[in-house]
Amino acid sequence: MTWSSTPLRTIEGMVLAVCLAPLSVWAQTTHHLKASPETVQWGFFDGSQRAVLSIKSGDTVDVETVLDGANFMRSTGISEEYIRPEMKEIDAKVTDRGPGGHVLVGPIQIEGASPGDVLEIEVLDVQPADSYAVNIFVPGLGTLPRQFPWAGLRIIPIDTKRGVAQFSKDIEIPLKPFFGVMGVAPPRVVGRIGSTAPGYFGGNLDSKELTAGSTLYLPVHVAGALFSVGDGHAGQGDGEADGSALEMAVRGKLRFTVRKDLKMSWPRAENADFYMTMGLDSDLDTAAELAVTDMVDYLVTERKLTREEAYMLTSMAVDLHVTELVDDVKGIHAMLPKRIFVSH
Repeated sequence: MTWSSTPLRTIEGMVLAVCLAPLSVWAQTTHHLKASPETVQWGFFDGSQRAVLSIKSGDTVDVETVLDGANFMRSTGISEEYIRPEMKEIDAKVTDRGPGGHVLVGPIQIEGASPGDVLEIEVLDVQPADSYAVNIFVPGLGTLPRQFPWAGLRIIPIDTKRGVAQFSKDIEIPLKPFFGVMGVAPPRVVGRIGSTAPGYFGGNLDSKELTAGSTLYLPVHVAGALFSVGDGHAGQGDGEADGSALEMAVRGKLRFTVRKDLKMSWPRAENADFYMTMGLDSDLDTAAELAVTDMVDYLVTERKLTREEAYMLTSMAVDLHVTELVDDVKGIHAMLPKRIFVSH
């Protein structure tokens, strides 16, 4: 369309729409946040933490994470050449550590977010920040701890130009980078909670579906939401069988929007092809029940089906994937294909 061929009335309407656009559209800002001793919290979420960055709804944050824990990596026998200087500095200077092992960038305060709201996190981009990834298994963890009662470590080169992780000369894994941990703070009364187990606040969801182009929705529990992110992965198999994925430092671009028009008590997500609900529990059957229950609730509230219709449709069209098997809390994500809705 060219201005010269557009009717005057149409042009006037377009100009009026632009002039009446919300102020937040014009005020959107991009912030930059890189992992450092001053910008991370180690292994926990806490509603009383001081924010390292304050942004407005609609703002974007370019964030860069690190691979977790220089000393932990040394204990697995990794060479010093793979431990970045900022990792060593964080390891040396950050003494306030929670029960989890994730070095999380944040918390980020989103102005105007209040308990009962929903925080919308659009994953605009995620890219590897290093030329390698690490896979580690340790005694007592993973799905086969009795068969592998020792520690294992492998460095996997990353070819960003070709978009693959080179497991061996004969095996290449396509890159699908994502943040394993994205979460908001729990209510203050709960106190500090570890970063290992996911929950109603999000956290260590380890969902490989949360790549660039996806959107995560998290219920807000404290003023400002206090969002933190970390645990970068270059890719992962559903279940994360040995306890780790293609672990690596990643950089990404996230856009935050406070949604006062949405109400939910559990994390949800979507991408171009699917709407996703999540079940998280120490028992995998219960996790599946929670994921299906939330999918039924979504179909009833958003698609206006009866509960019986929603339950039937879930059985006919929704896939249940095992997100996570190896943390204290297991995960199931239910995948509803958007293409089944012929009218949107």
